[in-house]
Amino acid sequence: MRYLVQERIFSITADFWVEDENGNRVFYVDGRALSLRETFELRDATGMLRALIRKKMFAMRDTMNIEDANGVIATVRPAFFSPFKHRYEIDLADGSRLEAVGDFRDKNWEMVGADGRIVGRVSRQWFRIRDTYGVEAPPGEDDALVIAIAVCIDRIHEDEERGQHRDRGFGGF
Repeated sequence: MRYLVQERIFSITADFWVEDENGNRVFYVDGRALSLRETFELRDATGMLRALIRKKMFAMRDTMNIEDANGVIATVRPAFFSPFKHRYEIDLADGSRLEAVGDFRDKNWEMVGADGRIVGRVSRQWFRIRDTYGVEAPPGEDDALVIAIAVCIDRIHEDEERGQHRDRGFGGF
């Protein structure tokens, strides 16, 4: 299933719906722009909390945790050493690790398990709506988790880009 997700989720104050490829409202993003930590809730259409995403405040690398009612289910961060390509590591609560690889600037990348299995894909090309991108979760995957991971990577990558521009004297823009 493919979902339409709004870009730069943390830079807006409004809440919004994530729609499936048929235009059905499937997940509701409840932004928490005024909290001390960047946080938002991902709820399904019935209002049930599916994921709580929080930016870790004190981490060596930009890191975001995805939680459910039982605690942290995934931790997302840039790979520590990645000299030839930009990539992200996703540590899951069951001890497994996913890797996100591809073109993060143009939003065309994949989440891959250690066994080579594709867990999710992101592409801006599936939908032609400004400031959005598509997230695809293959059958059998946790759609809410795949969307939450994609949003974490989008946010971390945006922070990295702004940091690089600041370093070059562009003031973060």
